[in-house]
Amino acid sequence: MKTEHKIYVAIGVLAALGGGLYATRQTKQKEISAHSATAATADFPALAPSKDDVEAITKIEIKNADKSSVTLEKKGDAWELVAPVSAKANASNVRSLLDNLKEIKVKESIDRGTGTYKQYELDDEKGVHVLAYKGDGKLFDAYFGKSGSRGQLARVGGKDGVWVVGGYSNFLYTREVKNWRETSILKFEDANVIQVSVTNANGQFSFSKNDEKWSGSFAKRDKDKKLEKPEKKWEKFDEAKVKDMLRAYKSLTAEDFGDEKSDAGLDAAETNGGVVQIKLKDNAGDITVKVGKTSKGSSRFAQKDGGDGTVYVISSWSGDWATADRAKFEKSDDKKKDEKKGEGEGDDGHGHDAPPELE
Repeated sequence: MKTEHKIYVAIGVLAALGGGLYATRQTKQKEISAHSATAATADFPALAPSKDDVEAITKIEIKNADKSSVTLEKKGDAWELVAPVSAKANASNVRSLLDNLKEIKVKESIDRGTGTYKQYELDDEKGVHVLAYKGDGKLFDAYFGKSGSRGQLARVGGKDGVWVVGGYSNFLYTREVKNWRETSILKFEDANVIQVSVTNANGQFSFSKNDEKWSGSFAKRDKDKKLEKPEKKWEKFDEAKVKDMLRAYKSLTAEDFGDEKSDAGLDAAETNGGVVQIKLKDNAGDITVKVGKTSKGSSRFAQKDGGDGTVYVISSWSGDWATADRAKFEKSDDKKKDEKKGEGEGDDGHGHDAPPELE
């Protein structure tokens, strides 16, 4: 073998050995990096409870600096709001919170000390402090503060440090107190209603359904505010308005709630607002809702008879049916004109406008 060939072979062998050495070092470096990453995250605090633990939670406390703090407790199979007021809890909103707890996990360390808590709004003054209990034991304890480009910042109760967490949905924990309460007032099928009455300062409206068609009568009040006999015929009555009213009440919900300081006017609802009575077929029961004075804007206080005494605030769209005058249940002049045209007055007999010479 010529000398130059030997040199080329030697260079090739050295290159192969160098490449192998480089690959070996790279592999070791990766192993070291992976080991270092594992070691770095090994002491990250665990936050997310297991699915079984979440279902075993019996109490939740949320201390929110920007909104009123709340305490929720599970009693039997139902959740209740026990502070700052005692009321039935909104089951859907509590469920959303519980499901979210399972998703909250620590992803990164920002600071292993306590000196930046105030900076990141993780102190008691600014932070959203969430506590969940399983019986008497604390199952979840964390503060949530600022959120930035790196993610949601948090601290874990009983452990120093600022962490980046994933999975946290802020709006689920910072609801106003009224949104932790059950807002549903009524739930029925409007097709099952056979009678409705509305009694207010204007008089008494009575509606009955026969063969899917509504009829109505009106009794006005005399000068002494007493109800007179119902009028013999209500020519302008519009059954579509009764259906509109039932749509407003069949899934009636609260916008807000009253309290002991509220001047709700429910003790004299017929004077201050109105009383709506709904009768369901097949002896399914009667529903009575008292509507009182205005709360904020045009919304009104309301209360369901036979309920737990909760004073609700309902929208003007619902409340206005209880305070209605007779015109609210009547055909408008435009609608009456359209119906006459449909009957042939001012048309060509086929529902079309007639030429001037035929009019």
